[in-house]
Amino acid sequence: MGEEEINNELEQTALSVGGMSCAACVARVEKALGGLEGVQKAAVNFATEKAQVTYDPRKVDLEKFRRAIEDAGYQFRGLARAELRDREREERKRELALLKKKFIFSVICGLLIMILSMPHYIPYLNQLPHQFLFYILFILTTPVQFWAGKQFLTGAWGAARHGSADMNTLISVGTLSAYGYSTVVTFFPSIFHQSGLKAEIYFDSAAMIIALILLGRLLEARAKGQTSEAIRKLIGLAPKTARVIRDHQESDIPVEEVQKGDLIVVRPGEKIPVDGRIREGRSAVDESMLTGESLPVDKNPGDEVIGATLNKSGSFTFEATRVGEETALAQIILLVEQAQGSKAPIQRLADTVAGIFVPIVMGLAVLTFIIWFFWGPPPSLTFALLNFVAVMIIACPCALGLATPTAIMVGTGKGAENGILIKGGESLESIHKLTTMVFDKTGTLTKGELSVTDIIPLEGTGAQELLTLVASVEKNSEHPLGEAVVRKAKEEGLSLAGVEDFEALSGQGVSAKREGQEITIGNSRLMQARGLDLTPVQALAEALADQGKTLMFVARDGKIIGLMALADTLKEHSREAVAELKNMGLEVVMLTGDNRQTAQAISRELQLDRVIAEVLPQDKTKQIKQLQGEGKKVAMVGDGINDAPALAQADVGIALGTGTDVAMEASDITLIRDDLRTILTAIKLSRKTMRTIRQNLFWAFFYNVLGIPIAAGILYPFWGILLNPILASAAMAFSSVSVVSNSLRLRRVKI
Repeated sequence: MGEEEINNELEQTALSVGGMSCAACVARVEKALGGLEGVQKAAVNFATEKAQVTYDPRKVDLEKFRRAIEDAGYQFRGLARAELRDREREERKRELALLKKKFIFSVICGLLIMILSMPHYIPYLNQLPHQFLFYILFILTTPVQFWAGKQFLTGAWGAARHGSADMNTLISVGTLSAYGYSTVVTFFPSIFHQSGLKAEIYFDSAAMIIALILLGRLLEARAKGQTSEAIRKLIGLAPKTARVIRDHQESDIPVEEVQKGDLIVVRPGEKIPVDGRIREGRSAVDESMLTGESLPVDKNPGDEVIGATLNKSGSFTFEATRVGEETALAQIILLVEQAQGSKAPIQRLADTVAGIFVPIVMGLAVLTFIIWFFWGPPPSLTFALLNFVAVMIIACPCALGLATPTAIMVGTGKGAENGILIKGGESLESIHKLTTMVFDKTGTLTKGELSVTDIIPLEGTGAQELLTLVASVEKNSEHPLGEAVVRKAKEEGLSLAGVEDFEALSGQGVSAKREGQEITIGNSRLMQARGLDLTPVQALAEALADQGKTLMFVARDGKIIGLMALADTLKEHSREAVAELKNMGLEVVMLTGDNRQTAQAISRELQLDRVIAEVLPQDKTKQIKQLQGEGKKVAMVGDGINDAPALAQADVGIALGTGTDVAMEASDITLIRDDLRTILTAIKLSRKTMRTIRQNLFWAFFYNVLGIPIAAGILYPFWGILLNPILASAAMAFSSVSVVSNSLRLRRVKI
């Protein structure tokens, strides 16, 4: 059997996986699925909690997938189909609510524990017996350790079963060491009293570590929930019902029940339920959400229509040709999912190092215990236990857990002040590395609506007279060209007259009678069809068309009396933003579904490096992939539904807040203000925030690397210095303070 034949028999499916807490979990799930016989490829997306699996259905099935995921220690939620998304969303809401409860509970208990741990500084508390306070602290800390911190313990156990270590391991070992040592002090104080040592407890360290790490997990869970909303909103675009003709009768049925070959009726103002081909009727369909084309597209019998697009004017009947997962909208949803799935979560430095750091720390702690137990001064067991705990406490990832979330919180807050919504660390990690900025045209670089740019009357007719005449006729039309002319006339304060015998000529223009005169307004095809001579305006019309403008010829009683041009004009700050981006060394590209002539005109005006026109949504994604294949770091800036796959595929997706919700959900960064100059601010903010995160991670590891040898007792043989666990805890707290303080400096940064 040839390779091509084998590949043809392979299938793809998406599985929903729960219980993943870090990048190391992704690797374990991929290893578990990839190790199954018959699985060619398994790619797990941490953000969407989905596993995309390519497999041979003759060798492996859903039950084997379930067992592999559950044996690895994670939850198998079933196939990631559309009908399961509501259930998944509710489950995520419950998980987020539980995480919030655990965080609030651990913070309250942690603060109480800290207060009760310092009785010497608080009136009345210093009068209570220490042992009594120890019992209270034990009672307060136990639920924090084993209920609020359960997910860390479970994660650490899962990692241990597979012979690996991650942040969960570091958190669990550190907090359990502090908790376990303090529990021994609480219930067996005589061990320490007999040795002449003061019994100290570290319940506050255990509780506050768990509270602070839970804060980071809470922020992460919220970001993952927002990622999945992009898919939900895409699904929500499709209409819920379709008006189908069966047995010569019209009936409304759920869109899921539409079959290929069904005849479907669509009236003005309704969404088209599925993809198909028009059999009867004519209309203009707004396809801007899928194609980016600013003008509605005229549709005639034989033309194709796309599901979820909006019927603007006439009624028509079409035959369903693609339904369910085959529709253009379903394919866009799939593209977004695949783009998000192919973009592996950043392997955070903390998680990467944890895999090496944790075993080393644990090995050093055990070695410390052994050395002190066998070769330390008496009482050797006490010294061995104290130094073992000191090593474990100072190795706790409190500062490590705060390094990224605090900088991101301050950085994103600073961004919001400047009109920039940043989803999280991945966006900040990527944007300052960009080499290429790709812009959509309609609604991004341009205003997204047509405006009258040129009014050219011929001899015997004035400009205002021509505008008044055209607007008087077009006020009866629903076409966007006519609406733009009427809007221009109102801006000029012109009074519009009534007309008679108005007729809309589909795909060509309009005609009417005014004061007994025959008025015809439309494109060159209409004029030529009516035998009108366009020679007087031919050269001018060609020049305007070369600028990407849409033309309206005006004739009165069979004679051309003028010409009007309309265009989607540039936004106020587009030129400045593009020029600044080029000054920063970025390549600026325009990617649009609009026609090539219009795109080239905009490109010349903005002096872009490159323009790619007449591309469909799937082609936009291919173009982004092609740029990435050239080794470029690519940002995509857009505002429409059609941009969603490209926004998800790009290294950084940037959506305009004035655009669609789906574009914003699929993107990494949203610009609240309709001002492209804020992209420059986002790049500067990214650089400053990432510098802060690197500094935080340095200080977090610096305290560990410096403190662990001291905690192990390396200075004792020379100067008799030991790092008491309470001092280790203080050093750990100081590292946290330094990290938070460094992050807060971002608030004062001027961008």
